[in-house]
Amino acid sequence: MSQDNTNTVEQSSGSLALPDQLKPQRIYLIPVQHRPFMPGLVQPVMLDKERWQATLERVSQTPHQSLGLVYVGDKDPNTVTQEDFPEYGCLVKVHALNEENGQFQMVAQGTTRFRIEHWLNRKRPFMTEVSYPEPRAEADETIRAFGMAIINTIRELLPLNPLYNEGLRHYLQNFSPSEPSPLTDFAAALTSANGSELQAILETVPLKPRMEKVLTLVKKELEVARLQSQISEEVNEKVSQHQREFFLREQLKIIQRELGLSKDDKTAEAEEFRERMSALAPPESVQKRFEDELQKLSVLETGSPEYGVTRNYLDWLTSVPWGQYSDDNLDLQHARRILEAHHSGLDDVKDRIVEFLAVGALRGEVKGSIILLVGPPGVGKTSIGKSVADALGRQFYRFSLGGMRDEAEIKGHRRTYIGAMPGKLVQALKEAGTANPVIMLDEVDKLGQSFQGDPASALLEVLDPEQNQDFLDHYLDERLDLSHALFICTANTLDSIPGPLLDRMEVIRLSGYITEEKVQIARQHLWPRALERAGVKSGQLRISDSALRQIVEGYAREAGVRNLEKQLNKIIRKAAVKLLAGEKKLSISGKNLADFLGQPYFQTEKTQRGVGVVTGLAWTSMGGATLSVEASLVHSKQRGFKLTGQLGDVMKESAEIAYSYVASHLKDYGLSEEQLDEAFIHLHVPEGATPKDGPSAGITMATALLSLLLKKRLPRKVAMTGELTLTGQVLAVGGIREKVIAARRVGIREVILPDACQRDFDELPQYLKAGLTVHFASRYDDVFAILWGK
Repeated sequence: MSQDNTNTVEQSSGSLALPDQLKPQRIYLIPVQHRPFMPGLVQPVMLDKERWQATLERVSQTPHQSLGLVYVGDKDPNTVTQEDFPEYGCLVKVHALNEENGQFQMVAQGTTRFRIEHWLNRKRPFMTEVSYPEPRAEADETIRAFGMAIINTIRELLPLNPLYNEGLRHYLQNFSPSEPSPLTDFAAALTSANGSELQAILETVPLKPRMEKVLTLVKKELEVARLQSQISEEVNEKVSQHQREFFLREQLKIIQRELGLSKDDKTAEAEEFRERMSALAPPESVQKRFEDELQKLSVLETGSPEYGVTRNYLDWLTSVPWGQYSDDNLDLQHARRILEAHHSGLDDVKDRIVEFLAVGALRGEVKGSIILLVGPPGVGKTSIGKSVADALGRQFYRFSLGGMRDEAEIKGHRRTYIGAMPGKLVQALKEAGTANPVIMLDEVDKLGQSFQGDPASALLEVLDPEQNQDFLDHYLDERLDLSHALFICTANTLDSIPGPLLDRMEVIRLSGYITEEKVQIARQHLWPRALERAGVKSGQLRISDSALRQIVEGYAREAGVRNLEKQLNKIIRKAAVKLLAGEKKLSISGKNLADFLGQPYFQTEKTQRGVGVVTGLAWTSMGGATLSVEASLVHSKQRGFKLTGQLGDVMKESAEIAYSYVASHLKDYGLSEEQLDEAFIHLHVPEGATPKDGPSAGITMATALLSLLLKKRLPRKVAMTGELTLTGQVLAVGGIREKVIAARRVGIREVILPDACQRDFDELPQYLKAGLTVHFASRYDDVFAILWGK
């Protein structure tokens, strides 16, 4: 548009137009979004210069300076076509047209609605012939009542939203309040109704229906405005009340401080920290650090981040029990009573604990030893640690190392990190309240490693009696004396514990329980506790010793007693249903046990006997087990040797060594070399789905091969364990206690053990050795002689 044309529009638009002045028959159209333009409305309109410049130039050349604004909904006004235009629009007078930043801005004054009759130009600039429909004059009382209702509603809206005042002023300059049609359109334009609702009003020409619709809209607008006003008042009232309370509290604090009746938060916290530290006996370096940090706290503002960091540090520093020790109860008889009351069986472990305490009694305190309890799950490792704390009269703190990957869990985070905290050991001392608690490190064999460090290496300093008197926590950055604490660790196996860490601990092995011990544990501990937890009285539900024995042998044969407790809880749950159904008393015996637990999971093990079949003894993480080794002759066409049974590398080596030893000593056992040259032998360890490995089946495999070649079965029920070398030596193996228990469980009373394991067997409790015939072999010739004579 030229500058001359722009000036022409500006000059000719000095005053607002009256609605009846000019109603051109041909007008240009411009589409608008969001809301339709309504008659009686005066407001600015922004148009894109590139697309609408030609249209505005033509409008500026018309004598009436008017155009039509048509609502096209969500469609882009810059890309609309003729089909997108609705039938009705609003004629507006253009005022004060200006160009700025590639856009035209004009003030549009809505004069009247129009209806498109005929299209003259279907592309930009859009031009149509229009008509101006007018409602029929209606002077009845209904129209007057609607008008009064709309005016009253607008009057109520004005105090709630001052923005309505400007629009009302422009309306009154051009229309009379007594004209119902312009009043109705103006009232609709004041509301926040959506575009489709306003377009429906624009297209409603009859006055009465239009006034009904508009009255509904303005009433809804009034309710929304009242609700907004109410919410605003409530918020302002709450803010004012909070401000008032805040000012009063601050004034009260100042008055109390001036009168000496109270102190501010910073002074109160500083005095609390000083009071805490005065009750402790910290080292000189800790006391100096405390004074420095307290001085720093006094000069910091309470709102600064450094204040919170310093305050938390002082909180932890004064929570550590510096120099606070509990007195040990070193009465060995008391310790033995505690252990006997809490645990059945495990006599050898109890003796080791009492011996450990006896040394502490001679020295005057228990310190300097790290105990590692190793055994299968459910044998009572954790509960033994608690019993030791009870026997000594010390505080007990336990945390699990299983899955721990961050060394900061042990040694603490540095204070520079957000959310930094001390390590678990400082937390243990704070929780215990003494510097000599019993700290149990559970599952030490399940430590992990990650990019955050190696917790096992971090434990080296903690569990070394020569180093832990100067343990350094990264958060406190002060030396802690952990030498007075008693550390008890637990593990299921030793294989995954790093050698340097294992070297710092005194190992105490907890083997599995035999049937008699499990029955006693169930009778004295598990059954009463299960009844108490279920709320069942002992007189309502009884269980016989034979039923307990059947549960142990048929449902809970593992080394520990955790599964045994689950089976007892299962019985009580089923019994509770029957008790609530009306039964007074129930008795569980061997005859009705299957009604509560179903059929047994384990059947009575029967040792296999036959040519080429030998019973071996194995150790597992769940305890001891018997293992049949079978050797069979496949055919006599060629020499060969085949292994099956999910054997690990070590066990495969044992089989190869056994085969080589037998092959090189055939004449010693009355066999010819031709017998082996023509034999394809298959050696199998049953339960092929179960992985098996370990260096203790050498003599068992050699015996199975010789039994096959000699065509003789073992003369008696014998179980054996021991590793074999190529020269015929029988080497020592581990897990003697578990293996002896496994042999007794299946009814085998004759066992062959390596000669080097005689010391381990002699240390077994007498009740395990009773009734057993044990042979010790240093060479395989001894094994052969025991079985078949020289």
